Amino acid sequence: MDMMISNLHQQRQVTEQLRREAAIRRINVSQAVEDIVRYINDHQQEDCLLVGFSSQKANPFREKSSCILF
Repeated sequence: MDMMISNLHQQRQVTEQLRREAAIRRINVSQAVEDIVRYINDHQQEDCLLVGFSSQKANPFREKSSCILF
């Protein structure tokens, strides 16, 4: 009996989740791609991977200096 109640509760949760997902506003993939391309073009001057860093210290990907003791 407990297993049946647990299964019913789980199925209700799944149904509620599916209802929430069905209510999400959707757009066409072509429109999403256009938006992404527009965003990239508008922000490419701020992209450090495209234009570089102002100084070596500003680069979080720089190689860390190593200290070797003999």
